[in-house]
Amino acid sequence: MTADVPVRPGPGPARGSAASPARGSAAGPARGSAAGPARGSAAGPARGPTATDRLQRLLALVPYVVSRNVVGMAETAAAFGISERELVDDLNMLWCVELRSPDPYCPIDLSYEGGEIVVSEAEAMDRPLRLGVDEACALLVALRMLAELPSIGDGSALSRTIAKLEAAAGTAGSPSAQVAVHVDDLTSQSVTANVTEALNQARRLHISYYVPGRDEATERDVDPMRLLVVEGRSYLEGWCRRASAVRLFRLDRILSIKVLDVAKDVPASAEPVDVDGGLFRPSPQDLEVELELAAGGRWVAEYYPCERVEELDDGRLRIRLRTPDAEMVRRLALRLGEDGRVISPGELARQVAVDASAALRQYD
Repeated sequence: MTADVPVRPGPGPARGSAASPARGSAAGPARGSAAGPARGSAAGPARGPTATDRLQRLLALVPYVVSRNVVGMAETAAAFGISERELVDDLNMLWCVELRSPDPYCPIDLSYEGGEIVVSEAEAMDRPLRLGVDEACALLVALRMLAELPSIGDGSALSRTIAKLEAAAGTAGSPSAQVAVHVDDLTSQSVTANVTEALNQARRLHISYYVPGRDEATERDVDPMRLLVVEGRSYLEGWCRRASAVRLFRLDRILSIKVLDVAKDVPASAEPVDVDGGLFRPSPQDLEVELELAAGGRWVAEYYPCERVEELDDGRLRIRLRTPDAEMVRRLALRLGEDGRVISPGELARQVAVDASAALRQYD
């Protein structure tokens, strides 16, 4: 249900910012400028507004002005609890926003000359939103998954939201009913609760983490950054002090977890992982591997990102994946034994056969 708001470069700020400054810049300083400190600065620094706060304000600002045709700068700033200088920043941002119309894109036209705000060509804001089948289903499944998390506590408000969305979506949301979401494993709930506690209290975590590629458990101290869901699985993103880098840890692979009495210390240079395109980012240089799995080896298709999964007879699977690490595939194939075999590339399949024969000779 997100609005499509592409940003197009403009030659400068909105009308009225240079030739005729907003009220408070010439006649007197805006609230929070050099002549008067911003709210909260006298008693101590206040928590700055977040990007989410500003986005919510921007989404409400256009309908507020459009519904009044013309409105004063001071009145609008007071209504949103911000200074006129902050309001000017918001208006300059909105000037670069386009609302998706059927065709073509429709830029918002606004001005704030003479201390009054006028918005035109924002008719798309008057049209009711419509959810497509994919949008309605994705939103409903995500909300149901959120409702299952133990950190939510009283989920009555969330349940009411889901019910209202189901009623509003109608047939568009009906396919989501075929997806069952359950978070009923006590270990998973304990892990999620500990991660949530560490995030809320800004404390470090010690985890024992299973690495399927090496079939081993590793001990790590992690400074948590966020808890997120990607492709239906929950992950802890954090600064791994063992790797000295940002890492994603699947919650169902965390064997044990403990919140330490140590403040987390995420380096300023740590960048969140971009998960918008999914976690699987194959490189052209990666080795393309095809495996055939028996019923006992189907778990590989769930633990490793696959480009293709094909159902065969007798519960078997044929999968194709990419990896920069051929040794990982050799170890995996030996671990699978009769539950899996390498189909291609041929050289890797021959090497696995040699390794298996050498291992068998050890039992002679």
